[in-house]
Amino acid sequence: MARYVFAVQSNAADGLEQEYNEWYSGQHLKDVLACPGVVGARRLTLADKQILPTPHVFKYFCLYEIELDDLQTFIDALMSRAGTERMPINKAMGNSLPVFWQVIE
Repeated sequence: MARYVFAVQSNAADGLEQEYNEWYSGQHLKDVLACPGVVGARRLTLADKQILPTPHVFKYFCLYEIELDDLQTFIDALMSRAGTERMPINKAMGNSLPVFWQVIE
């Protein structure tokens, strides 16, 4: 069985940070965890201290751990649920950058 990480960098919409965090931690994580193959998730926020003083575009980062034979199964489930009652998208969601990584064994 292959293992993947679904890494999502994101921001709250302007002025909606509290609502964004409540929605993401309280509902969205559970909705994504209900997709086939998702075995874990962790949310992070950008630390105040960094090695390099590089500007960072995103404040939030979420790692979803996925284990399944065909990543397309997860992608299809995610896309069919996004924006429905099974996975509502809150207006507090700002921009995001989702990327899949395959775990090297």
